[in-house]
Amino acid sequence: MYDVHATTLTASGAVVAGRGRIASIYAVAGAGAGSVVLKDGGTGGTTVLTLATPAGVAETIHVDVPGEGILCATDIYLTLTGVTSCTVFYS
Repeated sequence: MYDVHATTLTASGAVVAGRGRIASIYAVAGAGAGSVVLKDGGTGGTTVLTLATPAGVAETIHVDVPGEGILCATDIYLTLTGVTSCTVFYS
């Protein structure tokens, strides 16, 4: 059993400093199409997941990552484009 944490961001930034496993993502889209990009290692780190978001205020996406989740050995960094907010659940 793992402890699950959640961080909500409204702009690009670190979800957590240090190792973490991404378990689920919930995002609220903005007026135009956008994207949610998760990286291991900060802004210049390795992209581990890219999700396109739909155009339309208050449209949402929710993704549960299968298995043990996506491991980020360094940290979990989130880049938001055209997204109002994003919550990342991780352990």
